[in-house]
Amino acid sequence: MGYFKGPAASLVASPSYPNAVAWSDENLVAVASGNLVSILNPAKPFGPRGLVSINSSKPFPIGVIERQDLLSECLLPVCLSRDTRPCVRSISWSPVGLAPNSGCLLAVCTSEGQVKIYRMPFCEFSAEWVEVMDISEMLHAYLLNINFGEPGIISSEHFEEPQLRDNRDQEYADDLPISILRNKCKRRRQDALSVAPNEPNNLRENKTYQIVPMSFSKENPLKKATEKMTCQIVPTPVSKAKPQKKATKDCNDPLITAQQYASCNAMLASLIVAWSPILPMNSSSCCSVLAVGGKCGRISFWRIHGPQSYSLSNNGDSITATPVGFLHAHDTWITAISWALFDSDASNSQFLLATGSSDGSVKIWQVNGEEMLKSSEANHASFSLLKVMAVDNITVSILSLIVPVQSPRKMPLAIGKGSGTFEVWICDIPTRKFEKVGCYDAHDHIVMGLAWAFDGRSLYSCSQDNSIRSWCLHENSLYEVPIPSNTPGVKCSTDVPNAFDSCFGLAVSPGNLVIAVVRRFDSDLLNPMYQERTQKAAVEFLWIGGQQFDISSNVCPDFDVEAFPGFPEKELIWWEKSILWSLNHCENLDNPLIVWDIVGALSAFKQSIPKFVEHILHKLLTSYFGSQFGSLTTFLPEASKFLSKLSSRRIHLLSIISRHVVLKELNANKKGGKEQEIEGLSGAEEEQLFLWMELLSGSERELQERLVGLNFSAILSLLSNSTMESCKVGCWSPIGLAQMEQWVSLNYKYMKDYLKFLAAEVEKHEKRRLKDIYGCEVEEKCIFCSAAVPFESTEFAFCLGVKGSNRVGQSHKLARCAVTMRCCPTTPSWFCTCCQRWASKLAPRDLFIMPGHLSDFESFFAPSSSIGSALPYCPFCGILLQRLQPDFLLSPSPV
Repeated sequence: MGYFKGPAASLVASPSYPNAVAWSDENLVAVASGNLVSILNPAKPFGPRGLVSINSSKPFPIGVIERQDLLSECLLPVCLSRDTRPCVRSISWSPVGLAPNSGCLLAVCTSEGQVKIYRMPFCEFSAEWVEVMDISEMLHAYLLNINFGEPGIISSEHFEEPQLRDNRDQEYADDLPISILRNKCKRRRQDALSVAPNEPNNLRENKTYQIVPMSFSKENPLKKATEKMTCQIVPTPVSKAKPQKKATKDCNDPLITAQQYASCNAMLASLIVAWSPILPMNSSSCCSVLAVGGKCGRISFWRIHGPQSYSLSNNGDSITATPVGFLHAHDTWITAISWALFDSDASNSQFLLATGSSDGSVKIWQVNGEEMLKSSEANHASFSLLKVMAVDNITVSILSLIVPVQSPRKMPLAIGKGSGTFEVWICDIPTRKFEKVGCYDAHDHIVMGLAWAFDGRSLYSCSQDNSIRSWCLHENSLYEVPIPSNTPGVKCSTDVPNAFDSCFGLAVSPGNLVIAVVRRFDSDLLNPMYQERTQKAAVEFLWIGGQQFDISSNVCPDFDVEAFPGFPEKELIWWEKSILWSLNHCENLDNPLIVWDIVGALSAFKQSIPKFVEHILHKLLTSYFGSQFGSLTTFLPEASKFLSKLSSRRIHLLSIISRHVVLKELNANKKGGKEQEIEGLSGAEEEQLFLWMELLSGSERELQERLVGLNFSAILSLLSNSTMESCKVGCWSPIGLAQMEQWVSLNYKYMKDYLKFLAAEVEKHEKRRLKDIYGCEVEEKCIFCSAAVPFESTEFAFCLGVKGSNRVGQSHKLARCAVTMRCCPTTPSWFCTCCQRWASKLAPRDLFIMPGHLSDFESFFAPSSSIGSALPYCPFCGILLQRLQPDFLLSPSPV
């Protein structure tokens, strides 16, 4: 292999299906291997992991058939596919914001056709992830109550409580239903959902269905079930046979034909899962659609709503699911699904849905986001078929669709096939033109992974033949380019043997500088005693920052390449372009701020080629502030004066780079700007470091002013509203007014004029009214000893002790909330892994979307826009806050 082999983490089970790895928007990597899903932190590939274990589950009751029908041709795939131990078939991460702690949800589809949704155990302190939803159970209830789309199959009267399943399995040993041939295991079922159709129509037509809760009686379930299970089987409209009788008079399940069972089983058997991007909506919670493709050729859509407010305590998962409907997309198995958002207008959002089938067909659908949000009814107008790709009878193994930011009209689509070839299409949705770029015989076996990077300009493919290839898309032509062979500061893993025989998928990091590849070991090449039993596969992390993604341009470096010896010239040029592209990509407010790979690359280059990092940072600051300054030495002293012109997202990026790249070795404190002992540095280097510390201090002061200004503006706005409607429960309301006023007085000479004006306006109002509304006591009490707590710092505080004595050994150190400046309570608080701050309340969303420091906060701030919609971001770093986990448990690392 010509590429650099980075760190690799071993897996205890081997993957079995394509696309076995997925990278989340909060920087976690999930790998499907055997009956396990391993969740890793790419920043700590050898550290703690999360785990989703898949157990064998008994299928849902469909009906019983005659014993002689077991050998029917339509049932042979069902009988022969009874695995004693199921494995993971498909995984997919949701967008950020759907989990109770604002993280991502993980959808898992098994080889048994079961689909469940899991969340991170942020409050359980466990490695096993928590199941929050069983999509298969809801799908079964949905189909059962509409008789599986066929009036003659099963009546909804036969739906019984799940507790009776084990009893049935023990009672009827002679007339064995297909639904109990698998190994028995306990199935946990909560309040089931019954779906009643508005019209008794076949599922092939996109009619409307309404979901209603079904309540079970608390009476004797066995007696009630006996009364309910008197059934009469009605033949299907296709068959002219007479109604059949039940297998035995005691059996609770209806007797159905083999063809009926095969049809119902195909409806329940899921194969692939895929989350849509966040649906733009004016609501207090975010929403995404989970697409589940099955063996029947239909795709079921489930609208998943996130919680109304985010919490760190175990107060119940407030995640809800609503069935949107079915789409009869293909006539055979659905094997691949890919989403893309190409029009994010909240009033009329448009999505693209690409679906692939086992018959080789690929279809492109346009999805109306507004229609999918209107109600809990399926609407045929939600989907519009745009294109049917040519059918070649070769199974579609994977699809990858992306909407480039620079050219959103032309969306590249990559189609992987079971033959080892893949196709690339350019989709022009406004004109509905689809141009085939080409078909590429890239691999010898099935294509297991396809992923776009760098805004659709680079494509990566891998196959079961153990090959990984890189491609460059330029002007509707695809060219193969070599994968970078050099990565600074990264060493190849010595614990994982180089004995791979196949690849099972790849995924690109949020910053597009790293790809994760899942590869299986060749057991014949492993040590049978020390390796073969514990090492079945591994996930490799390959750095691709030096990847060429523009084949035509003759790139000339704007720096002296000879000044950076020991590194290939071309790769160094593309590293510069890749890092700057990633930093620019981070400015998209629709994406959470994940800079782990950017910080990692800059830190590695700083160790080997520090002048190269200085060059990149100079270009970054020049793009932020302009080119009126020369070198960093002349630029940094003046940079703090121009921070007010930057957007909040850019200031967050500057703070992170200052803290974790430039000042990393100094262990700079959170405030920065304080003198520290620096050894082994020249006078010029020492001066430059202090200038960066001043820039960090100025950045945090600017963000603090914006936060205080939003609070003061909100208070004045709410005081002028006599009805005080905005202070209802669930809305963001300013807290900590007394502490913010003290902070303004301590830093009055640094404050901007308009912030001084707002503080003066707030001062005019009666303190009694403010206290009644916001509880803004001037003096805080210690949560441990009830002693007074003076305000001296925005990050921590010391109480005066029980009797007001000196602080030695008697005072308590308390953490202050980064949002309100008040002391944090004893309940779990949000934690920032970047700046190590705590927060008991969440900052308003307006802080993170500010284009710059405003001279009039009231013109920008609208309390209604911040109602329950803000993700828990750190006000000083912009990254997602989380609950601090012990070192032995998994947690994401945005930085």
